[in-house]
Amino acid sequence: MEKRALGRSGLTLSALSFGAMTFNRDPDGLFAATGTTSGSEAQRIIDICLDRGITTFDTADVYAGGQSEEILGEVLGKNRKRAVVATKAFGDMGRGDHDVGLSRRHLIDACDASLRRLGTDWIDLYQVHNVDGIVPVEETLRALDDLVRAGKVRYIGCSNHGGWQLMKALGTSDRLGLERYIGQQIQYSLLVRDAEWELLPCGLDQGVGALIWSPLAQGFLSGKFRQQSADGTRLGARGGLKAWDTPRGNAILDEVLAIAQECGASASQVALAWVMRRPGVTSVIVGARNEEQLQDNLGALDVALSDEQMVRLDTVSQPPIQYPNSHQRFFGRARNPQAFERYKS
Repeated sequence: MEKRALGRSGLTLSALSFGAMTFNRDPDGLFAATGTTSGSEAQRIIDICLDRGITTFDTADVYAGGQSEEILGEVLGKNRKRAVVATKAFGDMGRGDHDVGLSRRHLIDACDASLRRLGTDWIDLYQVHNVDGIVPVEETLRALDDLVRAGKVRYIGCSNHGGWQLMKALGTSDRLGLERYIGQQIQYSLLVRDAEWELLPCGLDQGVGALIWSPLAQGFLSGKFRQQSADGTRLGARGGLKAWDTPRGNAILDEVLAIAQECGASASQVALAWVMRRPGVTSVIVGARNEEQLQDNLGALDVALSDEQMVRLDTVSQPPIQYPNSHQRFFGRARNPQAFERYKS
């Protein structure tokens, strides 16, 4: 398994990470459509990940009301030191005024609670799960800095930020001498390439690596929903099929399936291989309800897309160019090279 440094830091992640959102003991809860993996099945999945070289495991306190963290901690067990454990805070974890958001009060309490659920003394990568427009960013960053200085957290990152919000946080950390975000966890796939306009270029410029969530667009890019219903799945529960089952979405899937046939691979493996080769991407998070799904996703490591195949996928999935990128390309292309215009080795 290839290992990559996360941004400009000493933290190394595996090129594929495992997302533990499917870990859940409650078959009737809010996260049931995502997965209900626990016990021996969860243990088997983690063992396979470690055997194949996956060292990075991502979760969040809000996943299944904390059960995802609990199960992940249990099944990692004695292998904790082999793993890079990443978790997140922001989501609503109770009924109190300070049970949600990025205030100092909530972040310190949330970190302590995550440590207890994970059964560990430290979190390798602690990420803010969203933007809190009510709390000053200085307060959030000082709290995170304190958690690092206390030894509870090793590195910090953000998730689901806008480009200007990421840059504001980085500038604040630099101005105040606080710990800096070294990673951003963002949505990115052949279907959702918005991150190419601001987030990924910002990360490349500022030394912030990217962990990718939903690289298969909630399973749409696997192609399985052409043969089966999305009922009972995360895609179906959130109405995603309507968003992706469009002329553009199906054209992308057709190309993915064609290249999969050429490579002797699955559609999922091709879609994951494309993301792993994109500029600025450190690690791609894959989830799995069961061993079969995990083994298929891990097969992406064996798929070597040619430059010609990368260009075909880039072309069919290229979204409309947004302003000011469109203006910069048209009037100043020679002085504004675009990292995401076309794949370049």
